[in-house]
Amino acid sequence: MPTTPLATPPEQLYAQIRQLLQTAQTQVQAAINHAMVQCYWEIGRMIVEYEQGGEARAEYGKQTLQYLSNKLSREFGKGFNVSNIKYFRQFYLTFPIRHAVSGELTWTHYRHLLRVENPTARDWYANEAITQGWSTLALDRQISTLFYECLLSSGDAHKTGVAAEARQLIAEQAPPDPRDFIRDPYVLEFLQAKVDAGLYEKDLEQGLIDQLQQFLMELGKGFAFVARQKHLRVEGEDCFVDLVFYNYLLKCFVLIDLKIGKLTHQDVGQMDMYVRVFEEQYRGEGDNPTLGLLLCSERNQAVAKYSQLADNPHLFASKYSLYLPTEEELRLELERDRSLIETAMAEQRAIYRTTP
Repeated sequence: MPTTPLATPPEQLYAQIRQLLQTAQTQVQAAINHAMVQCYWEIGRMIVEYEQGGEARAEYGKQTLQYLSNKLSREFGKGFNVSNIKYFRQFYLTFPIRHAVSGELTWTHYRHLLRVENPTARDWYANEAITQGWSTLALDRQISTLFYECLLSSGDAHKTGVAAEARQLIAEQAPPDPRDFIRDPYVLEFLQAKVDAGLYEKDLEQGLIDQLQQFLMELGKGFAFVARQKHLRVEGEDCFVDLVFYNYLLKCFVLIDLKIGKLTHQDVGQMDMYVRVFEEQYRGEGDNPTLGLLLCSERNQAVAKYSQLADNPHLFASKYSLYLPTEEELRLELERDRSLIETAMAEQRAIYRTTP
């Protein structure tokens, strides 16, 4: 008697659908990336060839870039400010042979590579990024730590150790998330999509920011909410300040940035940059110096650090301490909020796992 073939198990069906979706996502990413990189290379070529059309054109180069920026920005969005257009021109000048521009590297990869002045080093970083599958973060880290230069200066006995350390750092990265590609500000701008700060928030971070916003508003010490995930464009890069307040008693902006993990010197430098931008672009006549606040929430530790005031660091100890929460108050609030949020998230995951 013939047997009835077994139906496809749901696990196998899921695996097949998952594979199909991953393949489709990869194809979409590759298509968008190829179009964007080739388009920016072509824009750079057209600008360079236009400028080389005569002394008159070269003389009015700055006005040309500003003209293009104004026209393109009105029609195609923020991705065409003068700074970015200069990057397009530099892209072509750095990689003048079109077929040498790899479709395996994203525009963000190339932005990092443009920082490398030594052509030999730049080619090496590009090749390693392709062959080793470096993410943009990995490439940025290797360039910033002068990995290539360290290899050259190391003796044979040390080269293996340097390479092993680099591989270990890359291995510690979280697995790539396909959604990260579409969160890339350059991709969003290319597709004329809004650079939505909500795309960059994660559950724990968002929960902590929610609680901090409420905590400061309930202090009753003059905090007026201004913005959340405030978008700043600094030297062609997209930055987001987690929370911005204006304290009408202190008459100053208060910028707050939250870090999930250990606080680094880079984080401090980034906050200094945010403060400088606000000083230049938003501080009004009669306003006191902008204040930056860095909050670090590790699993077993919380840290809060106010930046030094630009005009008078002693002002903090006298006037500012009357209206701002102390670092200890902020540390305790962070620890309490993180504990509550992690407990709630764990309970939700448990419910999800047990729900049929």
